[in-house]
Amino acid sequence: MSALKIIPISQLQPGMFVARVVKQTGRVKVKSQGWVKTKTAIESLSKAGIVEVEIDPDKTLDLTPKAKPTPDEPSSTANISKESEKSSPWHKSSSIDAELDIANTLYQEAKQLQQKAFDDIKAGRTIDVEQFQSAATGIMDSIFRNQDALSCIARIREKDAYLLEHSLNVSILISIFAKHLGMDKAIIEQLATGALLHDIGKIQVPDEVLHKPGKLTPEEFAIIQQHALFSKEIVEKAGLPEIACHIAGFHHERLDGTGYPYRLKGDDISIYVRMASIVDVYDALTAERVYKPGMTPLQAFKYLKENCPHHFDPSLVTQFIQCIGLYPVGTLVKLRSQKIGIIAESNPNAPLKPIVKVFYSIRAMHYTPVQNIDLSSKRVDDELEAAIKPEEFGIDLIRFFKQSMMP
Repeated sequence: MSALKIIPISQLQPGMFVARVVKQTGRVKVKSQGWVKTKTAIESLSKAGIVEVEIDPDKTLDLTPKAKPTPDEPSSTANISKESEKSSPWHKSSSIDAELDIANTLYQEAKQLQQKAFDDIKAGRTIDVEQFQSAATGIMDSIFRNQDALSCIARIREKDAYLLEHSLNVSILISIFAKHLGMDKAIIEQLATGALLHDIGKIQVPDEVLHKPGKLTPEEFAIIQQHALFSKEIVEKAGLPEIACHIAGFHHERLDGTGYPYRLKGDDISIYVRMASIVDVYDALTAERVYKPGMTPLQAFKYLKENCPHHFDPSLVTQFIQCIGLYPVGTLVKLRSQKIGIIAESNPNAPLKPIVKVFYSIRAMHYTPVQNIDLSSKRVDDELEAAIKPEEFGIDLIRFFKQSMMP
């Protein structure tokens, strides 16, 4: 079995299997692995700004004129062809109802694992790497079955559990993001594991600084900045792979060099760390804290856009927004009909027409029987109006979620 090989686009030949895009200058979306079958396909990739790709020599096809495609070989396209329909980032092999119970169990177990890791570090013990890798695999598998389930659970969060839930939510979001970009599952597992542990170093930051509700002094901020150093040391000592270690240590670095703690900039920051920095900030901005209300997803997207390109990679921010949608699953929304519901299932083909689980009437100011409304249906004359906060209408979103959405 030969190793994967990175080559310039000029060396790509028909029949080669592309595992991933390594370097590009444009914004072309390559969502899945696959074979390139024609010179035209390669030219299209080159014109779209693809500079380097990683190929799997073991999967190279023989495309001599006499060769006939086998049933297992996908037909040639003008882009990277899909290995199979199931490799599509949007393919759902299970319904959200079937996946929610599994996803909730994974979520709760991962929270317990986070707490155990904090306790282990406090006691001077090494964290159990295999448990975290197993948790990351579980998250990844759930996302590939139906990403809406964990997306929804990640949005329904406890105000006093930020430290435990934030890293878990970042792990979920970066896995969904990597899947959207067509990355290999082995890479996604490393990303998910690194994200689960990216803030583990905060256990070494004094509580009075870590949980201070007001503005930090310069001295306190310098102490907070040390957590990334601590995180990197902890995961390196535990023996995690390089990608996971880099996410733990570099997720606060910024493209213009103004981040911390290493002041990395530009090309010194890998695509994986760039992804992690976007997801980390997005989840922090949208989190409801005891001392700070969370932003709506749209407000968080605006912040990310406004901080491109000096802090964040503009192309990746655009891809991230496309990936989770303007109204992510789990978002509380108001419809034109003055009904309130929660985004229950995404619609990647029509992002503004998801399935909404409606349960409250603004006109009547009371709860209504729960009803699923598919905004993409021709029989439905309604549309999304805005994302809202539960407190605006005195809604206990966590209680509703547990009673009406969990199996």
